Amino acid sequence: MSDIFTLESRDPEHYRQATRKSNMIIMLTFALVAMALATLSVRVFGSPEGGNFVWNLGGVLAGVLVTTAIFKLYYWHQPWMDEAKYGWQLKRSLMSVTNILHEVKAGVERDNPTAMRVMRFYHQGLEQMYRLENNQSELHDLQQESASHRDKMLAQGLEPEQPSLDPRWIEQLKPAKKSKR
Repeated sequence: MSDIFTLESRDPEHYRQATRKSNMIIMLTFALVAMALATLSVRVFGSPEGGNFVWNLGGVLAGVLVTTAIFKLYYWHQPWMDEAKYGWQLKRSLMSVTNILHEVKAGVERDNPTAMRVMRFYHQGLEQMYRLENNQSELHDLQQESASHRDKMLAQGLEPEQPSLDPRWIEQLKPAKKSKR
């Protein structure tokens, strides 16, 4: 992760509708490409007596590769992928925090301002993800912890709104790598 990620206001209903649409397009693309390539490989390389499992499997695997290429080269840049791309970037940013969450929590305990900002972004990002995905149970569970952390930031004179995650903050909080002897 090299760019600063910033939370954006998204309508949860529109988000869910748009991501369902993009997922359907990708699944249909895969199904059509895989079926076509499996059929083609059996016709070109297969045997009329049967036993063409390997050729079918090869066609399906080629379908995965072709669909991946179509996705990366064409679909990723389409406007109908915007919501899915945003969700992916949000989850990727949250995962970068999750990967060092022990260090973030330890930093919060020591009142480290960077750790405090990262934890606040994490709470705000999780809240948004839960709203976008309509996960009311997890949202409810998180809100008390989030409010408590926000109050702690206010008490320390830190800005509680942290809509952005700077990757340098993650690097600062990562534990030092142990040298091999």
